[in-house]
Amino acid sequence: MAYLAPIHRPSSVRHALKLNFLSAEEECLVVAKANRLEFYSQSPDGLSLQHSKAIYGKVTMLQKLRPASAATDHLFVGTDRFMYFTLSWDSDSKQLQTEKKFESVADKAARESQTGERCLIDPTGRFMTLEVYEGIITVIPLIQRGKKRKQDGEIGNMGEPVPIRITEMFVRSSAFLYPRSPQVEKPKLALLYEDSHSKVRLKLRNVAFSGGAGSGDVVELDDVDDLREELELGASHLIPISEPTHGLLILSETSITYYDDSTNETHMQPLEEATIFVTWERIDNQRFVLADDYGRLYLLMLVVDRNIHVQDWKLDVIGETSRASVLVYLDAGHIFVGSHQGDSQVVRITERSIEIVQTFPNIAPILDFTIMDMGNRSGEGQINEYSSGQARIVTGSGAYQDGSLRSVRSGVGLEDLGVLDQMEHILNLFSLKSNTASNFVDTLLVTFVNESRVFRFDPEGEVEEVDNFKGMILSENTLLASNLPQGRLLQVTGSRVQLTDLDDGMVVSEWSPPNNQTITAAFANESAVLISLGGVALVVLEINNSLKATTEKAFGAERQVACITVPSHRDSICFVGFWQNSHVSVLNLNTLEIITTVQIAGDSVPRSLLLTKIFEDQPPTLFVAMADGNVVTFSMDPRTYELTGKKSIVLGTQQANFRALPRGNGLFNVFATCEHPSLIYGSDGRLVCSAVTAEKATSVCSFDSEAYPGAIAIATSEDLRIALIDAERTTHVQTLHVNETVRRIAYSPSLKAFGMGTLKRILKSGVEIMQSHFKLADEISFTELDTYPLNEDEQIECVIRCELDDGSGSLVERFVIGTAYLDEKAAGGQGRIIVLEVTEDRVLKVVTELALKGGCRCLAMVEGKIVAALIKTVVIYSFEYSTPSSPFLIKRASFRTSTAPIDITVNGNIIAIADLMKSVSVVQYKPGEGGLPDTLIEVARHFQTTWGTAVAEVAEDTYLESDAEGNVMVLYRDTNGATEEDRRRLQVTSEMLLGEMVNRIRRIDVATAPDATVIPRAFLATVEGSLYLFALIAPSKQNLLITLQANLAELVRSPGDVPFNKYRAFKNQVRESDEPNRFVDGDLIERFLDCSPEIQELAIKGLGVDLEEIRGMVESLRRLH
Repeated sequence: MAYLAPIHRPSSVRHALKLNFLSAEEECLVVAKANRLEFYSQSPDGLSLQHSKAIYGKVTMLQKLRPASAATDHLFVGTDRFMYFTLSWDSDSKQLQTEKKFESVADKAARESQTGERCLIDPTGRFMTLEVYEGIITVIPLIQRGKKRKQDGEIGNMGEPVPIRITEMFVRSSAFLYPRSPQVEKPKLALLYEDSHSKVRLKLRNVAFSGGAGSGDVVELDDVDDLREELELGASHLIPISEPTHGLLILSETSITYYDDSTNETHMQPLEEATIFVTWERIDNQRFVLADDYGRLYLLMLVVDRNIHVQDWKLDVIGETSRASVLVYLDAGHIFVGSHQGDSQVVRITERSIEIVQTFPNIAPILDFTIMDMGNRSGEGQINEYSSGQARIVTGSGAYQDGSLRSVRSGVGLEDLGVLDQMEHILNLFSLKSNTASNFVDTLLVTFVNESRVFRFDPEGEVEEVDNFKGMILSENTLLASNLPQGRLLQVTGSRVQLTDLDDGMVVSEWSPPNNQTITAAFANESAVLISLGGVALVVLEINNSLKATTEKAFGAERQVACITVPSHRDSICFVGFWQNSHVSVLNLNTLEIITTVQIAGDSVPRSLLLTKIFEDQPPTLFVAMADGNVVTFSMDPRTYELTGKKSIVLGTQQANFRALPRGNGLFNVFATCEHPSLIYGSDGRLVCSAVTAEKATSVCSFDSEAYPGAIAIATSEDLRIALIDAERTTHVQTLHVNETVRRIAYSPSLKAFGMGTLKRILKSGVEIMQSHFKLADEISFTELDTYPLNEDEQIECVIRCELDDGSGSLVERFVIGTAYLDEKAAGGQGRIIVLEVTEDRVLKVVTELALKGGCRCLAMVEGKIVAALIKTVVIYSFEYSTPSSPFLIKRASFRTSTAPIDITVNGNIIAIADLMKSVSVVQYKPGEGGLPDTLIEVARHFQTTWGTAVAEVAEDTYLESDAEGNVMVLYRDTNGATEEDRRRLQVTSEMLLGEMVNRIRRIDVATAPDATVIPRAFLATVEGSLYLFALIAPSKQNLLITLQANLAELVRSPGDVPFNKYRAFKNQVRESDEPNRFVDGDLIERFLDCSPEIQELAIKGLGVDLEEIRGMVESLRRLH
């Protein structure tokens, strides 16, 4: 069974709308991102997200309605599964509520619209039209059935949909005209369509409505006018013009035409430069904003004569943005630019220009991606179970001028404010105040093995290292330093404890351990200091006017102390961890007598302790870091000091060190430094552990200074810096703008560089010219190191990094690229395979190349040889040398696919091929023996029609395939089948509709714990900008998860009341299922934590496990990404 969970949610924007939805007084912006609706309000700083909700279906249309009885607008939503519903906002519960829902009643045998789905409302508010199928317009009356049309109080309520057939099949654009006499005229619908002779025409139809007696509503679309003259072939959009001029504007590639519906005449004016308009938005009655395919924004202004007729118009370029999918005019000259292939933006129109006010990152469409590291930098495809949140995925995103490299990482982000200095071997950090009257710290104490250094910060952030500070000992390693009440400063080193006065720097009191014993650990609160002497004795020093040893206790060599801590507030307890038996004890701080003891684990040792308050209404939490990388937490009863509610989290393979970071209201987050630094914080009453995007952090401390409020100081293995840290986990995206389509990408850990296949579009004299390159980019700075240009009309199809023979028998790293020519008659063949090396100067050099009779679609390595998927065949090439400096490629074997290979994946000598139309076939490569040639033999096949887009082997003889209709399926090859036919047939073991087309699947290998719920196996990237984690469910957890999903599907309702099973059921042009088959939707499972306790109890009914166990399991699943 399979499990799928989102790492990065869709970011592509195709639909957006402005309406009074959240309140009657203030307009908001609703944005559709695949299956998510996001609602934004306007503020002086830009748009701010107010609400976000996932729906069961990919949004294909949005429209606003205002029923007369409603105080706010309703939102009409259409999805790709032909489910339609209206939503309103419940201001009391702050949630969406469904007002009306229905499915399209259009003919399911009809062909879906080839020009996109459209939803229009006529200006009088009487009709809504849906264009979903070719030749069919579905009309929805916006009046309540049985009421007379003149009763305006009922307008806005949706009637039943009525499908009407029309003769215009290929409709490019449609629009309702603004009526000149709304009370008299019937609504006019204009259709811009392409006729059977490929000529572009304009037709107007009247919409007539009547209530049929006993048979429902009757709607007719009557012909009114048919513009006899041909329109330009590039005509694409209709813009209805409101009063006083009325009529239509027709946008074309080389002209703009005005159509006067009263005279049926047109007035055409050519453009100064040809372009392709993609969307438009109305500012007022005479001004419009247009966007073209090249990212340019235009301001179109109508010129009206004295007779209120359109005389002329002016078109000016006002700036460049991302290529717009939708434009929404907000107010005061602000426009939202929603983009599918670039960042969405809010821009402000200025004098003949625009200013970008706000940017929303978008990584769609993801054409390719590579796994740069999984937190351990051990190379592509390597992972351990502790660092999945540290996975750094680099995507090739966007298209043409919006093309970019995006580094995507899920975790707690750090924003660097400044680097103090290059320093190594920092042991600890302490922040101090030099003035007790100040509300901010201004001094940073940095400790090393045999010294301590002090850095002072002024209010402007200027920093200075000082040689002495308030009488502190700087010639030793500092174990503890803190401010105390009454203007005193405490410092503990390996040889002494010192109390100094902040005002004059004089030493107030000093204490040294007897017999030259060494202080190995120290913790303090405002009234006492707890000291460990060599791990065999504990001493409590009372802090009054002087330091005084009040209690001392020896534990001896047979029961050595491993770690200690003292609560930060005045309290009479302390915590001690022991080496023997893995015990942690609560001790009375006055007598050092044990109050209570718990055993953590028999096979490890506690090495770090911290007690802090994470939750507002819960008791404090004790954190115990074990030597093996486990972190164990307990809840401590502040009255009895009992430790209960034991939980365990695996952070790494080495011990973690804790530091509490204040988050306000007396609550703290916990920063754990280990080989995978993590932040532990409270969310919805649960502890959440998330990776921090600071791989090399060795020590941290809070540094809330005047210049850097809320900051932390963080030491790495290389330097010391000041940074801001997020309060909780988010997905972080870093961008390198390439301004070309990054079509393919490969990463070399040893070269510390990316190889990118790019495609650049140049517009020259109105003609598009395509140029393709292979670029080498540095992994750190993302700067371009070298470029290898391809020939004219040649474009990159695939890129891999591999190891090949260097002529002396040694293996060296190479980039191999496959290309295809756009012109099939190109000289020298229709494609090439090019082998490139990177020299010591990081320059690209051609090693060899091979001309092909067809384009090379994808590449891989099999047993040291190159496997290439060409137009219709899969070919094996060996890389050989005629002389030590003359390598060449020679064909060894080939296999003819059903139609065309789209993707390949290799394991050993087994090659799985995703076919354009015929799903997946599995072939085996066998080297020739005894002079016989090498062979590629088909050993298994999936005997179904599936338009494959990507494939990856996720387990032995198990393959994950995606198709062009948004489905994902797991195929299994039964090598132990009873018959030859059983062994040759790939069986579908799991399938589900993802709803987004997957462009690339990359396998990952994870060393999971024996009791892991799921085993991560692959990452998936989609056209909509989503990244998903695919995993196989452990056999012991399969029934539990599938039953929990079924229960949640019944209990958790989505907007529109769309059934979960229908939403996730497999669907393509050949067949449609009723529910997902043995596939668990991680997004739904993780919503369990957001449900009320009552819903959670119902969801686990009959599962045979308690609520706390299910919560822990779902939390561990959430931590996977």
